[in-house]
Amino acid sequence: MKKGLSLVLVLLMVTSLFGCATKTEAPAAETLTGTGEGFGGEVTVTVTKEGDKITSVVAVGEKETAGIGSNAIDQLPAKIVEANSTEVDVIAGATYTSKAIIYAVNNALDPAAFPYPAVEEKPAETPAPAPVGEAGPIVKFGLGQNIEIGKSKDATAEQTAVGQADVTIAAVGFDAEGKVASVTIDVAQTKIAFDKDLKVTSDRAAEVKSKKDLGPDYGMVKASSIGKEWFEQIEAFENWMIGKTMDEITGLKVKARDESHPAVPDVPELTSSVTISVDAYLAAVEEAWTNAQDVAGAEKVGLGVETHIGSSKDKAADVLPLAQADTYMSATALTADGKVAGTIIDNAQVKIKFDEKGVVTSDRAAEYKTKKELGAEYGMVKASAIGKEWFEQMEAFEDWMTGKSIEEITGLTVKQRDDNHKAVPDVPELTSSVTITVEGYQAVVNEAAANAR
Repeated sequence: MKKGLSLVLVLLMVTSLFGCATKTEAPAAETLTGTGEGFGGEVTVTVTKEGDKITSVVAVGEKETAGIGSNAIDQLPAKIVEANSTEVDVIAGATYTSKAIIYAVNNALDPAAFPYPAVEEKPAETPAPAPVGEAGPIVKFGLGQNIEIGKSKDATAEQTAVGQADVTIAAVGFDAEGKVASVTIDVAQTKIAFDKDLKVTSDRAAEVKSKKDLGPDYGMVKASSIGKEWFEQIEAFENWMIGKTMDEITGLKVKARDESHPAVPDVPELTSSVTISVDAYLAAVEEAWTNAQDVAGAEKVGLGVETHIGSSKDKAADVLPLAQADTYMSATALTADGKVAGTIIDNAQVKIKFDEKGVVTSDRAAEYKTKKELGAEYGMVKASAIGKEWFEQMEAFEDWMTGKSIEEITGLTVKQRDDNHKAVPDVPELTSSVTITVEGYQAVVNEAAANAR
């Protein structure tokens, strides 16, 4: 009996020990934090792991662009959890923020291999920038532009409406062989923001600066793989064009870097200086060549740009919201003694319409024309006291400027015709030909002269 009882006890002990040996406990959850450098600043993540499995990723990037970088903040963490890896595709249109999230997760998982701030390895040798070419005296000059509103945003539950007009402009001088002798490119990137009630929150009276005017304040250097601001990259691109024909310029080999950069230069002399997409700039320069005018005695050409948003409208009982950007532009050729050899002036009056809910109703993909491109279609002749269209009046004003100094042009005597026409020329030679207000056009010619090269 005792032997039987002992045998049972031994069996129970063996079973108990076997059970202890095979039982496994779930790994404890571990919470880690990491940081990456986003487009607007730091992007932080909180990563939860259970053993080798990533169970949760929460990303925060308060300074990332709403509707662009925020898409990566919202969507990418789930992809990392699903893949249990940072080897995932970036969110289209939000490459920089996506890469910041991926780096931040890697920093959380392995800070030694992915330190923050990241230590960038510089190449042993940086290719020299392309030398500035040579061209003959300027015999033609042109003004080219293109207008896009595709980045405008509808109002949604998560974001307020934004009207965005991107006006790319080029002032170009050409020699007798059609080579570029002078080129200046700029972009008026105008964003008009609305609140939840569809009232304009952007300062209607503030100066709207172009990308070149903003200089280092544009802030692209944070997203630049070569550590260069927009104004530095476009200057390198302008220098590359000098001495080249239009066929050579438009035939530039390019590559797609991502969806936001479909046409990045792919030639050795621009590798270290230009990583922005240049398709819009090439188009503006080509248009300047197509529209080029003969000019005598020109030594240099400059570009002037000025933008106003004062005509934008709040939503009201009988008014739909409207984002309106009026961009004045001028290509002005100067003689050696600083007088105007010729000037071309235009105005991009961009109207981005919204419905009562803040949804953009203007065609985002349409080709938008300037006042000169519209010609008689602009329709000002009906309201003109002298029966002349805008383009006719501007041509008369341009002709009047030719041969004059900048001081004579900015010192033109003007008068106020009404609240909408506060600076109409008041000199006998323009009385029958120019009844539009001209202060904005004087300003861009003055700026073009100051920037001439």
